[in-house]
Amino acid sequence: MGSRSKTHLSYIAGFLDGDGSLMLQIKKRSDTKRGIRFMATICFYQDTRHEKPLHWIRGVFNIGYVSQRCDGISELRINGYRQVLLILIALQPFIRFKEVQTKALIEACKILSKNSIQKLTEKQLRKVVELAFVIKGENYKSRSSQTKEEMYEHLGLTP
Repeated sequence: MGSRSKTHLSYIAGFLDGDGSLMLQIKKRSDTKRGIRFMATICFYQDTRHEKPLHWIRGVFNIGYVSQRCDGISELRINGYRQVLLILIALQPFIRFKEVQTKALIEACKILSKNSIQKLTEKQLRKVVELAFVIKGENYKSRSSQTKEEMYEHLGLTP
């Protein structure tokens, strides 16, 4: 792993606050018993002409991938419960504008990294769904129109 000084972490946290996003997506999946999977993601965005900082951030954490979108934006995506959890714990003291999303995603990743989705209790599943909707509600834009109640129903969590 690259150098992770407080200065580096504070710069990366500021970049995330301004040009990044935190996501906990709920994806339908037919090959699992529950029929869904959760995907935790940290994403940093930058104009492709100036994507060098994305590669530097990737090097600091030694994880993720940089891709170029067709709209002239490059993004660094970091996925995985444990990886996202460790990075957000390191960045949390320096986060200012995405505090709610950070706290919610840390909590969700702690739950999801301990057990497979099949072994989560009903209470844990409900909590992760709640946290996903907290994050979604704080984010600038979301294309999903699925409601919390529809997600509970899909997971078999309705009375």
